[in-house]
Amino acid sequence: MLSLSADLTETKIDLRIINDGGSETSPEGVLHARELVEFAEAVVSRDETDLRRAENELLKVAGQEALVDTACVAGNFQRMVRIADATGIPIDAVRLPLMMKAVDELGLKRFESAKNTPSMGWLNRLTAPLRRKLALSMMKRMDRKANGR
Repeated sequence: MLSLSADLTETKIDLRIINDGGSETSPEGVLHARELVEFAEAVVSRDETDLRRAENELLKVAGQEALVDTACVAGNFQRMVRIADATGIPIDAVRLPLMMKAVDELGLKRFESAKNTPSMGWLNRLTAPLRRKLALSMMKRMDRKANGR
């Protein structure tokens, strides 16, 4: 979702920050990247002490509104991931070309649940960048139309 959102808004973002952590401002301009990554890791770890520490650090550098927004996003992703993992939801063939960039950059195939997603054949892998570009163009056009632009 982050990758697609960044592409739709033409925001340059380095998805590797998710796996590698970050500094105060990543090279791609993500403010408070280190604190955001630490908060996300604390949420996933379920360690109350780490979560309180990460929460306080994020509050200190980004403010209450950013902390609340971050907690909401983390909670939503926890819900989605648990549902997907519990039911073994694969990435379907239609969405796979849109998501392959993020799947590859983040090394998502290393997770057990990745076995539920079919492998892309050579033809799909070859045409995926073009299909992604076309889909993004269509989504941008739909957004402009919906917002009267």
